[in-house]
Amino acid sequence: MLHDQDLVSVQEVRQKVELAWQAFQSFQGYSQQQVDAIVEAMGAAGRANARRLAEMAVDETGMGNVEDKTAKNLLNADLLVRSIRGVKTVGVLRERAEDRVIEVGVGVGVVAAILPTTNPTSTAIYKGIISLKAGNAVVLSPHPRAKSCTCNTAAVLIEAARSAGAPDGIIQCINSPSIEGTNALMRNPKTGVILSTGGAGIVRAAYSSGKPAFGVGPGNVPVLLDTSYDVGEAVAKVVAGKKFDYGTVCSSEQVLVAERSLRGRVLEELARQKAYLLDDAKRVAIERTLFTQGTTVRAECVGQSPQKIAKMAGFEIPADATIMVAEIGGVGKEHPLSAEKLSPVLAVLFVDSFDAAVEACERVLRFGGLGHTSVIFSGDDARVRTFGLRMPSYRVLVNTASPQGSTGITTGLQPSMTLGCGAIAGNITSDNIGPLHLINIKRIAYAIRTPEQAFAADSARAPESAAPQGIDRAALVSAVEKYLAAKGVSVSSQAIGAAVSKAMPAPAAAKPAVQPVASATSAVAGVVDRFIARRGGVRTAPAAAPSCGCALPPAPKSPEPAAAQPARVAPAPPPAAPAPAPAAEPPKKAEVPAPKITIVDFVCEADVRTAMAQNKKIYIGPKTIVTPSAREVAARDEILVMAQR
Repeated sequence: MLHDQDLVSVQEVRQKVELAWQAFQSFQGYSQQQVDAIVEAMGAAGRANARRLAEMAVDETGMGNVEDKTAKNLLNADLLVRSIRGVKTVGVLRERAEDRVIEVGVGVGVVAAILPTTNPTSTAIYKGIISLKAGNAVVLSPHPRAKSCTCNTAAVLIEAARSAGAPDGIIQCINSPSIEGTNALMRNPKTGVILSTGGAGIVRAAYSSGKPAFGVGPGNVPVLLDTSYDVGEAVAKVVAGKKFDYGTVCSSEQVLVAERSLRGRVLEELARQKAYLLDDAKRVAIERTLFTQGTTVRAECVGQSPQKIAKMAGFEIPADATIMVAEIGGVGKEHPLSAEKLSPVLAVLFVDSFDAAVEACERVLRFGGLGHTSVIFSGDDARVRTFGLRMPSYRVLVNTASPQGSTGITTGLQPSMTLGCGAIAGNITSDNIGPLHLINIKRIAYAIRTPEQAFAADSARAPESAAPQGIDRAALVSAVEKYLAAKGVSVSSQAIGAAVSKAMPAPAAAKPAVQPVASATSAVAGVVDRFIARRGGVRTAPAAAPSCGCALPPAPKSPEPAAAQPARVAPAPPPAAPAPAPAAEPPKKAEVPAPKITIVDFVCEADVRTAMAQNKKIYIGPKTIVTPSAREVAARDEILVMAQR
């Protein structure tokens, strides 16, 4: 019989990974409908037990409070389940008919789910649900100081999954967790991916295990309060976020930054929200109590009430105080409270201008929260964009409490308990992790062209057979004719009709109902592109109007080889004897008002590239026909601008 705790843990890990692997083999044959029924059952069980599990978490870990931990459990058992309802994760996900590619979702296998002590039950519900939604098995590895509440949560999920038809063993929980056991789980040959939540050490271990891993960095969230926003509303939301579960959420607010002109109102509103304002002596006492070795938070202070932390620091605060607030003079190691605190303690920094506030928020992130989350309260969208583009964080929240916004409660973000911080923080992703991160996609791809066609001009790559049927051909011929005329090319209607017929042969069966040309944009675009390609490109006549009527000057003409001229273009009269080219006159400055916006009817790739070269925009309307190649090229530089007639 084994008595060494590490050996017991390692042996248990081996056994439970094997059981989960065997269950995964059966689970691979489940349909999307079966998988979804299991996930719904797990969510229902989580909701029914949300408060009981929250009470167990607080009793065992001594962190946070029951009300907010209940809310966290419901975030995952309710909101998360509803957000992924209907999302395809297994079997055929979609068929890209135009490319003849079928995409199939495949589970990654066994998910090694490493859990924290701060959110032990909610994270277990979250990781269990997204793992099974993705068609995987999961092995939960609790924090040693939260193993009882985590394993009780796992038991609730296991029973619910089994009752809904899941194979035995699909969810496992380690009863004897240890560091050695966790390392064995992450390195097990049958572990498919690691989903790690915890301190920097466990995240580094996950990334160094040799397995695919999703780990996250620490949060040190700055909040900018702009002069354009209501101070009372902003402060109320900041306090609500900071006090949530006593600051244990990694996206909890850490430093509130505002212009100095707002100082009196900010402090007044903080007091109105029952925040306890620290004087300099008490601020120093809190700094000494909260931190060890610079800005490392003491474990005994994490997730504790403001009253308890104050008592540990040697003073008393009112029983109804929501958080503690300390004014600081800067950001960095000389100002410890500008770091992440994992407790209901908020720092406030006042600066001279909006630009200084933006700079201070960036310094806060670089001091310890790169890639995670930042917040701005502002009624000025230009300032919101300035802030959002500047911040080195991948969640920039606007006018919301940070924990609730970052986890998807008050925003449209993916509901999640694992918030990626991107490459700048050493993370594999900047996303809120969801079930689609835990699948691989298999692609079944048919041949659609020859190698020779693959390296032809972009506009000629689409297969002829891809053109849809049921288009009004007469209107289509007319549209092509007008487009070519605008390019200065004279082609008979018969020639155009023949090209259209070749590109869009009539179906052998009964013809479907005719569609208006405006509703067949992609078909028109494809035919035009292919027609132009077969004729060697469009030659712009000397007096051609701006291409497609997009109010751009004609592109500079270039000589075209005889072989590239259209075969059926009407012959031009013999050229006159060459005459010396007149000296180019400098362009005259326009003396008339700027022209009104012109909405064009048709846009091809050449139009887009001309606009790009001239640093112009092309204005389109709901009925504008845009070729696929034009849309693809334009997307990179936002050339196309939707406007109303």
